[in-house]
Amino acid sequence: MSDIVLTTLNARYWHSAFGLRYLQANLGELRDRSTLLEFTINENPLDILAAILEQQPRIVGIGVYIWNVEAATRLAEDLKRVRPDIQVVLGGPEVSYELEDQRIVELADFVITGEGDLAFAELCRQLLDGTSPLQKVIAAPLPQFDQLQLPYDLYTNEDIAHRVLYVEASRGCPFTCEFCLSALDIPVRQADLDEFLAAMQTLLDRGARQFKFVDRTFNLNLKVSRAILQFFLDRYEPGLFLHFEMIPDRLPDALRELIARFPDGALQFEIGVQTFNPEVGELISRRQDNEQLADNFRFLREQTGVHIHADLIVGLPGESLESFAAGFDRLVALRPQEIQVGILKRLRGTPITRHDDEWQMTYSASPPYEILSNRLIDFPTMQRLRRFARFWDLIGNSGNFTQSLALLFSSRDSAFAVVDALADWIFEREQKTHGISLISLAEYVFHFLTQELSVPPEQAAATLWRDYTHTRRHDRPAFLREFDLPHPTKRHPESATAPPRQSRHGRPKSGESKTPGSVKTTETPRNTEKSHDS
Repeated sequence: MSDIVLTTLNARYWHSAFGLRYLQANLGELRDRSTLLEFTINENPLDILAAILEQQPRIVGIGVYIWNVEAATRLAEDLKRVRPDIQVVLGGPEVSYELEDQRIVELADFVITGEGDLAFAELCRQLLDGTSPLQKVIAAPLPQFDQLQLPYDLYTNEDIAHRVLYVEASRGCPFTCEFCLSALDIPVRQADLDEFLAAMQTLLDRGARQFKFVDRTFNLNLKVSRAILQFFLDRYEPGLFLHFEMIPDRLPDALRELIARFPDGALQFEIGVQTFNPEVGELISRRQDNEQLADNFRFLREQTGVHIHADLIVGLPGESLESFAAGFDRLVALRPQEIQVGILKRLRGTPITRHDDEWQMTYSASPPYEILSNRLIDFPTMQRLRRFARFWDLIGNSGNFTQSLALLFSSRDSAFAVVDALADWIFEREQKTHGISLISLAEYVFHFLTQELSVPPEQAAATLWRDYTHTRRHDRPAFLREFDLPHPTKRHPESATAPPRQSRHGRPKSGESKTPGSVKTTETPRNTEKSHDS
């Protein structure tokens, strides 16, 4: 039994509730009177309710996010129906802005907006002492790291074995990109480096090998970035995997030298390109040096084993279909292993709404509030781009079609055009974008190559077979049985450290073409040795 239950609904089991661990770590003398319960959005709502009530809590704190607000609303409603005496306290980005029209806010007893690490503890003290704040909505003062207890001891052995471990060396972002909540999160605050690294050492000693840094701009403070990278490099052993969010146009020599020393697959950089269109960047208060960005990508692909996960956004104000297609082609030519094509979301509180009238921005009223249409992209075209994003993820990002993708790209000058045509071709036959098996997808790619692009069947079959057996599959799909294909040979993983999806992408061998197929690029080669990227 616990007086305080901290809970949320994660999108997946292997995600961990980082924010809740911060709240529990900072409860002070109340920490022993609390329990942290994590669920997923796919679990039975009544089972979740029963598990919470089994603790007989007096206070239930719920972390509310864009991916769980609908399920969290039902949980709050059921809690108040069964136990109206329980004090329901909400926190999280989804309930930190635009509160007036939210059903879950109406149901709750209290809402803490902003970073509630300390404010939640103070509210719990008051409620357990029998006093109650006069206001329902509590705006939390921005905490500094020297006021906080770090939460890393709250990762259990099960977390270490099976979940993503989120960590942060800083909070905040100095940039003002209008689509992002981090635009409101100023200034940047840095954790005490010695204390943070000591916590990382403890996690390493307990067997942790995969760390996802949620710092919005990891390479902003180069002294800290280098210290953290050096710390992990000095302790490297196979299985170590570090994920960082990076500024795309900031990668000085001092950082490059250190990055290049990591083994292949040990580092993943999530790099938010978002748009190559400078007019769009100006509209959304985002400035980046695209030439320097390109130089950094070339360095990372040609001289390091970093896995690059780059982001582009569909639906930004001022970005037409043609502009987005050109940006996608430009990014493909820079060869990141993954390109996440994201649909613009209208996150509560973000200043992107100032463009609603001029650019006729129309968003869904339901989470995750995705763009439906704007002045330059109508709804049918936005749906087409949504399908493009889905099939690109299945074919381009999965690592299951690396050689087939090069064959697809060799047929046309535009990577966007060929993927767009393939997505339409598959959707016309399936009438869905989910629930398509890998074998079915491979067969669709085969028929598209041979029927639409006139690739010789033997060449298409051999290419798809190499992809199919690349990840140690040995069964032969029916559509390939008529072809004379070699038996798969035993192969060793290309990387001893990266997770499976990242390992499937591999790294170009010496002499291998650096650009898939014959996709053309407008980038101008530059000297990569003397330039300076949660």
